[in-house]
Amino acid sequence: MEQLTGGKKIVITKPGGKFVYGKVKREDFMVWVYNPDDSTLWLISHKDIYEDLEQKGKVNPDETIRIIDALERVFTGEEPSDVLKTISFSNLCGEPPEVLLKAYKWVWGQEDCNYPEGKGREMSMKSIRELRERLRGG
Repeated sequence: MEQLTGGKKIVITKPGGKFVYGKVKREDFMVWVYNPDDSTLWLISHKDIYEDLEQKGKVNPDETIRIIDALERVFTGEEPSDVLKTISFSNLCGEPPEVLLKAYKWVWGQEDCNYPEGKGREMSMKSIRELRERLRGG
């Protein structure tokens, strides 16, 4: 689905793991980071991304705010590749910003399938926005 620098990919599997009244929700899917070097899959989650941003914020709050601002752009519909063309990031701990932006594009797509009224993507972005405010000192 999304090629990452270094050879990894963001991929999806369908159906995902969402059950409604005991039946698999067929439009649901799961988002993974695939490493072709060792054929491993990492089921990346909101929690993983949020914790990564928290760690980055402890090391470099200003740079983390820039990453969250870039996530905001992806949240509102910009392609991660287009956002990444306009911003360069310092090397921080944890996952590269490219992974976070490209994974969240698909995680939010998955949330849109589960919650078509937009509540799923809003829930995850709300906590990220709150983190940004804390990092700003607010």
